[in-house]
Amino acid sequence: MPRTVTVGLDGSPESLAAADWAAREALLRDLPLRLVNAWEWQPTAFAPTAVLTVPVPPTDRQRAGARRVLDQARERAALRHPGLRIDADEIPGQPVPALLKAAEDAELLVLGSRGLSRVAGYLVGSVALAVLAWSAGPVVLVRADGCTGEVPLAGSAAPGDVVLGLDLHKPSDALIEFAFDAASRRAANLRVVHGWTPPPYHYGGELMPGLTAETAEQVRHGLTDVLRPWQAKFPAVEVNAQATVGGAGAHLVDASRGAALVVVGRQVRRAPLGTHIGPVTQALLHHAAAPLAVISHD
Repeated sequence: MPRTVTVGLDGSPESLAAADWAAREALLRDLPLRLVNAWEWQPTAFAPTAVLTVPVPPTDRQRAGARRVLDQARERAALRHPGLRIDADEIPGQPVPALLKAAEDAELLVLGSRGLSRVAGYLVGSVALAVLAWSAGPVVLVRADGCTGEVPLAGSAAPGDVVLGLDLHKPSDALIEFAFDAASRRAANLRVVHGWTPPPYHYGGELMPGLTAETAEQVRHGLTDVLRPWQAKFPAVEVNAQATVGGAGAHLVDASRGAALVVVGRQVRRAPLGTHIGPVTQALLHHAAAPLAVISHD
């Protein structure tokens, strides 16, 4: 089966925004777009001795609704992007395992995200969170409030930066390559953000400025060393690297405003319990103003 850009649809505005973003990404990667809708299959109940006709089971209506969502999204994508290869599939089963299975054959999986809820404050979507926590491949979350991070493919406006959140303690080649590749495909600059905490060196109750400045210089050199081979591999990508004091989450949220895409990593954890999503990714899930790509790595 050829690799695809796959998007999970449920008919919500968020999933339609995800489909729009995924269609553009499929064009950038010269890959087919695959639209999928997961619905839970249940055996049909029969009543052969009943006098009255058995009504249509709810699962049939659910399946018809799934087909309608797929057809409408396919028509929308085909109208906006003539020539784009599009497949639309119903995938029976519970949404999380069905989407994880679909992601196995995908270059990346795209899902809708509600971002920061006006009511609950931290409502992203249980399906999206579960898929994000367990997917072995890249997952991109897209909001429906106009923060698509893109300009028209034929437009004259410059695209926003691709923003990469990088942890120097666990630099992942898969994460860095994804970010450089995304910037290269968009002819965009790459902004790299690394957050670090000054060491607790004290003298007379005060931080020792000399040691703090020395550590900051070491961090900057470390950032340069990690990025150097990737800059050689992607020479057309202009890189702006910054080492910021404190946690990276708030800095990345700020950097997401006007960005084309924010890219962060998620370390694969073997523990059976927990969300498997770190605090930086959590902050961006709720507050990022651009599409968010989460890359799993060891």
